[in-house]
Amino acid sequence: MAILSDKDIKEHLKTGKIVIEPLENPERQIQPSSVDLRIGNEFKGFKIIRKPCIDPMDKTDMDSYMESFYIDDGQPFIIHPGEFALATTYETIELPNDLVARVEGRSSMGRLGITMHVTAGYIDPGFCGRITLEISNIGKMPVALYTGQRVCQIVFETMTSPSERPYGHPGRESKYMGQKSPETSKIKFDYEIKGSKLKPTFKKD
Repeated sequence: MAILSDKDIKEHLKTGKIVIEPLENPERQIQPSSVDLRIGNEFKGFKIIRKPCIDPMDKTDMDSYMESFYIDDGQPFIIHPGEFALATTYETIELPNDLVARVEGRSSMGRLGITMHVTAGYIDPGFCGRITLEISNIGKMPVALYTGQRVCQIVFETMTSPSERPYGHPGRESKYMGQKSPETSKIKFDYEIKGSKLKPTFKKD
């Protein structure tokens, strides 16, 4: 694989091979080998619940574990030490079948103790939608995040050949295709979970 340079990124954006909408400030957002992305208005955080654990075998909707927040422009979302929240990029991304992408945190955010993804930094070829960010505060101080703030960057890599079954292919379970807001885990739809005869480890309240 090879990482796209700013020259290649600009060319792919011009031809529509890569879509980033809205890219309001290309001169500021396009970096030497990445594009800075901004945080949107919508956030999700875990509720305090009575259940002893999150069990993938439980058929309960994962949304019931979380509460949603809409933050107006110019207002902060405060993430406290030890907290975890889901957010979404302001921009919608669309990838062709022969490019993959990675989301990385910006150094300026990392130096505040804020990580922008736990494990889901990889974006498959063919993906279209906003990117859900998995935000954690591993520092010792609360940090304010503002809508429209550049918090992460996306890096594009070429594949050896186009994917035969890209993300969104009819024969593939693409659970997060077209997402527009922070999406909770859809692990219960994984084939090994969905088809399992195992029972949840706890009784429902």
